[in-house]
Amino acid sequence: MNSELIIDSSASEVNIALVEDKRLVELNKEKKENNFSVGDIYLGRVKKLMPSLNAAFVDIGYEKDAFLHYLDLGAQVQSLLKFMKNTQGGRQEDALLNNFELEADIHKAGKIGQVLNPNLNIMVQIAKEPISSKGPRITSEISFAGRYVVLVPFSDVISVSQKIKSAAERLRLKRLAISIKPRNFGIIVRTVAEGKKVADLDRDVQDLVSKWTTLHEQLKTAAPPAKLLGEIDRASTILRDLLNPNFNAIHVNDPRVAEEIKTYIRGIAPEQVDIVKMYKGKLPVFEHFGIDKQIKSLFGKTVNMAGGSYLIIEHTEAMHVIDVNSGGRNKGGGDSQESNAYQTNLMAAKEIARQLRMRDMGGIIVIDFIDMKNTLHRKQLFDTLRDEMKQDRARHTILPPSKFGLVQLTRERVRPVTDIITVEKCPACDGTGEIKASLLLMDDIENNLRYLCQEQNEKGLTLQTHPYVAAFLKKDFWKFKSYQWQWRKKFKRWIKVEPIYAYHIMEFHFLNQQGEEIKL
Repeated sequence: MNSELIIDSSASEVNIALVEDKRLVELNKEKKENNFSVGDIYLGRVKKLMPSLNAAFVDIGYEKDAFLHYLDLGAQVQSLLKFMKNTQGGRQEDALLNNFELEADIHKAGKIGQVLNPNLNIMVQIAKEPISSKGPRITSEISFAGRYVVLVPFSDVISVSQKIKSAAERLRLKRLAISIKPRNFGIIVRTVAEGKKVADLDRDVQDLVSKWTTLHEQLKTAAPPAKLLGEIDRASTILRDLLNPNFNAIHVNDPRVAEEIKTYIRGIAPEQVDIVKMYKGKLPVFEHFGIDKQIKSLFGKTVNMAGGSYLIIEHTEAMHVIDVNSGGRNKGGGDSQESNAYQTNLMAAKEIARQLRMRDMGGIIVIDFIDMKNTLHRKQLFDTLRDEMKQDRARHTILPPSKFGLVQLTRERVRPVTDIITVEKCPACDGTGEIKASLLLMDDIENNLRYLCQEQNEKGLTLQTHPYVAAFLKKDFWKFKSYQWQWRKKFKRWIKVEPIYAYHIMEFHFLNQQGEEIKL
């Protein structure tokens, strides 16, 4: 399977498309001024405690206070508060924790008021970005994710990803992690570390320790609310988690972003730095690689599949609902109907797994598959959906089909769902459903020509219009009697007519001699 990243960078945002075998599977939109991304670390101030929720609201500079639940404090929150107090008081000059004595873990069933007080300064990390009317969700269990390991301050725990199945490899990686672990830092070994040498893991750990050192320096003089350390950009996050030999190209339309990605790849996989390619084509990069067309066809309320079957995807505040419809697929009686339902459901399961990744849908998702009576078919449908979802990096849980044929799943939600409007306002009627009488089109064009030629004395005019209208204007109804020839006789100059396929039937524009549009 060949993977590619297509990156479209504009002044306000960066759009990142992950393509596998030319099929769009993920779409990420990152605002350049977004200051509240997952992984960012802030110095906040507790605004108020909510004993009924066992939580606190913390001011980190967002318009709505961030939400911090007791269970998100982390067992070693007392050590974090002690480290902050010592750092800002000048008693913790070294970022490393070699001589730092950890405090006792807090009780899992404790109360928020036993740990935090109003107006207390606390260092927190964004766990979920602001979604809808809610502020960010935060945690005080700080962690730094690298390519091969995750570094957790104030911990001595070493764990290895459960996705690494080999017991011998898990033991080897655990021993390597023990040999390179800084004192009072925990290490989580990631799946991509499988088969890697100790030097690779150690380099990753040292990079993450340097981030902790930078954070320590920022903390010395910071006053809440303040951003202490930003997570790497979204493109680098995808590369950190997914980059492998199957990646054959990263196409970027911005030289600065291309250089940033090259720098990042040199640090994690220098042998692959040549896959970064600068796009210099005339068409927009998403249009050139067919991404725009896939977005328009895949992000609407209705998603069409092969054979006439389709999905209906509805978003609500509480959950997402997906309905599977057989559409125009051939329906027969008996086994034929069961077989059609089975084939449609399998196709839908694959497309739904892709849709969840593309739209980054999270929370509760309910899927209404077509009813099937065959128990084996129901099991195979569940297995297919589960296998397809293994490609998804977000944590998720899938329940088997209920007796009503519904499949329920939950998927980790850390960002707002990607919502793209795939319908466009009609440019001819401006959404009213009515347009000016076509009989008046020629009069409108000629009146504008008269103004430009006789009053403005414009030379070298070009009229751009719909191809049908352009052909009509150029057509000789009898010799030298086309509209162009009539205008030449009337206005003493030749008006060039240029067809533009993107225009609607009643749209026209005039260009001056320099090719610039004349605003009328």
